[in-house]
Amino acid sequence: MKHKNLILWILILLAGGMAHAADWKPAEGPLTTPWTGDVSPDQVWPEYPRPQMVRAHWTNLNGLWDYAIVAKDADQPQQWDGEILVPFAVESVLSGVKKPVLPEQRLWYHRTFERPAVKIGERVLLHFGAVDWQCTLWLNGRKVGDHTGGYDPFSFDVTDYVTSGKNTLVLAVFDPTDTGYQPHGKQVLKPGGIMYTAVTGIWQTVWLEVVPATHIESIKIVPDIDRSLVRVSVQASTTTSVEIKALDEGLVVARETGPTGQTIDLRIPEARLWSPDAPHLYDLKVTLWQNDRPVDTVTSYFGMRKIEVSPDKDGILRLKLNHEVLFQYGPLDQGWWPDGLYTPATDEAIQYDVAMTKKLGMNMARKHVKYESARWYYWCDKLGLLVWQDMPAGDSPRNDESKANFYRELKAMIDALHNFPCIVMWVPYNEGWGQFDTPKVVKWIQEYDPTRPVNEASGWTDRGSGDVSDMHNYPGPGMRPVEKERVVVLGEFGGLGMPVKGHTWQGERNWGYVSFETKEALTDAYVDLMTKMRPLIGQGLSAAVYTQTSDVEVEVNGLLTYDRKVVKMDLERIAAAAHRLYLAPPKVTTLVQTSQFKPQMWKYTTTKPADSWLKADFDDSAWKSGPGGFGTNGTPGAVIGTTWDTPDIWIRRTVTVDRLPTEGQVGLSIHHDEDAEVYINGQLVKKVTGYVGGYSLLTLSDEALKAIRPGSNTVAVHCHQTRGGQCIDVGLIVIQEQEDQ
Repeated sequence: MKHKNLILWILILLAGGMAHAADWKPAEGPLTTPWTGDVSPDQVWPEYPRPQMVRAHWTNLNGLWDYAIVAKDADQPQQWDGEILVPFAVESVLSGVKKPVLPEQRLWYHRTFERPAVKIGERVLLHFGAVDWQCTLWLNGRKVGDHTGGYDPFSFDVTDYVTSGKNTLVLAVFDPTDTGYQPHGKQVLKPGGIMYTAVTGIWQTVWLEVVPATHIESIKIVPDIDRSLVRVSVQASTTTSVEIKALDEGLVVARETGPTGQTIDLRIPEARLWSPDAPHLYDLKVTLWQNDRPVDTVTSYFGMRKIEVSPDKDGILRLKLNHEVLFQYGPLDQGWWPDGLYTPATDEAIQYDVAMTKKLGMNMARKHVKYESARWYYWCDKLGLLVWQDMPAGDSPRNDESKANFYRELKAMIDALHNFPCIVMWVPYNEGWGQFDTPKVVKWIQEYDPTRPVNEASGWTDRGSGDVSDMHNYPGPGMRPVEKERVVVLGEFGGLGMPVKGHTWQGERNWGYVSFETKEALTDAYVDLMTKMRPLIGQGLSAAVYTQTSDVEVEVNGLLTYDRKVVKMDLERIAAAAHRLYLAPPKVTTLVQTSQFKPQMWKYTTTKPADSWLKADFDDSAWKSGPGGFGTNGTPGAVIGTTWDTPDIWIRRTVTVDRLPTEGQVGLSIHHDEDAEVYINGQLVKKVTGYVGGYSLLTLSDEALKAIRPGSNTVAVHCHQTRGGQCIDVGLIVIQEQEDQ
């Protein structure tokens, strides 16, 4: 009878828990994703969260927890405000709460759990994928420890704090967001424009793991394709021996043993290399041995690949993968979701974003001022997507506290992400955001991880250090001059915007760098950007990052809508345009130089001339002479040699063309702000409107080629400006496609 009563009570408790979970629902929000409805308290992020170090047995603590938001200095609450669905940030729809946490407040969590089965000598580890930003943990009323850092995974050994039966977990979180001195990315308390809703508290999986007293703590994996080996070092709680096996599709291809704490080389015969086109991964099995018996085993994986900066056959520095020139192209990936903010609804949502990026014809993504859960990088590894990894941006100006926070969290980021083969570049700073001691920071990264290039600062604020010279140019494209010591890339461009009714964060006042009204017009503009990119690749551009993967809140610059339900352009056309970027760099010959890198002399006037001003035989002796470009200082991307601040300017220049190209396409190198007409020997060859943020390349018709003649040629330009900055500078090039790298 007692046995039957016990079963009855268990069934009652289980039924109560199921009813409890059934009451949960997401908070109200403006948008859902295709995966929002797949989330439930009893099925929330069930995947093992650490694919680079997997154990077979673990306990997922995701689900409904209690929460309270109280004054920062208040004691632990005795009553709770309600329930929150972990691991979604409290500000998100999927948390079920959707409330802000202010800098003068603290967020508290509470839940109970049963201690997992533990044998004598085993340890119980409590893992957190990420908690933003500072947290303190108590178990059964006893303080366990603290952690500071909004993005990195961390663990506590709670063996001495858990008891048999029910255990009570309490976690307190403080996050000042953009009012503090910590890296916070694009989170702000007052979102708008390119800044987004704050994220506070637990935003990645929480789980328990029982491990032996002697257990594996970490693994470091370094592929070396030049020597056909992979280098593995294993850190353990006690110095002992370790056996490492590399497997290819289930077959052991290498096996070595050695001591923990030292590097062990595994030779991989006829190694299959990892690349976006062939993302081959090897499995890794790591076993600790003690007293002639195995005591702990984890599985992992690795990819055999090498990323480097080195000259191509013409001596231009290029990004190379596995010793081959590979133009890297992909989106600025913010990693935001309308339902979960920092946290996608499901693992399938991550897989969709990565797979769609590939489907768009891209081979890379720049993860922007945020880093993700390990599952995102796993899918990049699995599906073959290169990753430039930004450090989450911090505050400015810097003080000693913020510097210490930055260095600590930078090291934690590299430690957490080092083993993922998809990551091919570290980016410590975005533009001038929070920059300090840039060359020193770059040198530290290069020494700490010499296997990847370092892009000191993507865009604008360049200190001349690192392996990469990176500019931003909207809508672009554009590039900096080729350098002898650093490869040249375009870290951001594009930003072509279009709101899609029914798929925006708000009904009106959405924002984009450049706006379009139809899918067709948006697609045409995007393909035009891709066409302009080809000559730049021939001149030395090695990579480009398009803004951006999806719309985010009021930003509508995405290739996808924020809810991931609409591809905003013609997928087939834009993918085909992107694939052309990976062809061998074209040969670019300069016919008429611009003043971008060296001043060029022009004749000019700001008074309307006679109608014959554009002809070769026009007498311009009364015009002034001056170096290009013409315009006002401060105009984005402009090189100003002569000030021009009136509504109109007419410029002329006579150049000598020794030999006409017999093949290829004539291109116009131009910086215009705003409308311009370009003539060659009196023939109109191009008419442009609006403005650009830097020098761009426009292909000309075959008729334009006919306008050029051997010997003397006159280039004449009229530019009209209405407001804001202004600039005009023009040159001519010839673009010839090549057959191989």
